[in-house]
Amino acid sequence: MTYCVGMVLDKGLVLMSDTRTNSGVDNISVFRKMFTWTVPGERIISVMTAGNLATTQAVISQLQERTKAPEERQHGLLELPTMFQVAVETGKLLREVISATQTDNGTRGKGRFTASIILAGQIKGMEPRLFMIYPEGNFIEASFDTPFFQIGETKYGRPIILRGYERTMSFEDAAKLLMVSFDSTLKANLSVGLPLDLMVIERDTFAPLHERRIEHSDPYFDAISNSWSEALRSAFHSLPDYSFYQPDETT
Repeated sequence: MTYCVGMVLDKGLVLMSDTRTNSGVDNISVFRKMFTWTVPGERIISVMTAGNLATTQAVISQLQERTKAPEERQHGLLELPTMFQVAVETGKLLREVISATQTDNGTRGKGRFTASIILAGQIKGMEPRLFMIYPEGNFIEASFDTPFFQIGETKYGRPIILRGYERTMSFEDAAKLLMVSFDSTLKANLSVGLPLDLMVIERDTFAPLHERRIEHSDPYFDAISNSWSEALRSAFHSLPDYSFYQPDETT
């Protein structure tokens, strides 16, 4: 399993992913799930992946090859004119890889090789855009009503983002919010784990404003985790006490 979040702010885009891949509790590995391509001054495109590792690596490998091979440039991330068309091509590739792998594995492969993708980026002259691409190749785009996407193990960290997100918040506050969301997920599910990858993309810069890998025993992440735990305990104890007796009852 994995956990990835992409978030739209007025200032740009904030992305975070974990790196844990496991096939049972005794087979845990670290694989990067966030990948970025840039053309300085013209575009930045980033994808985060969740699902079957072989499937996601095949998709990423083909996307990378298309940025290198001249004969494929008309379908490459660095040549397509809009982020919408980038989403279309990425979705098409994801669907083709899943279909081919499942076909090659017959009935044993049905439902075993699925994956999903968060696509984020900006092309010069256009707005920053964020998409969630499903295994079938179709996708949805973030909006004012749905300003962030999650893939993977989403349920534990979602309430944190719903309560804390503001479109006008600073990049620093957004990064802090995502760290709390990831900390809650890490504590609830062993299939999500450190290190974490964080990227901040400021609008109209076409390059990462901030990149960071959060390793085990990272001082800031540890401080966030400990402070959040203490804040929750404090908030709990500040709530009105519950009584087994109603105010007008007597013992």
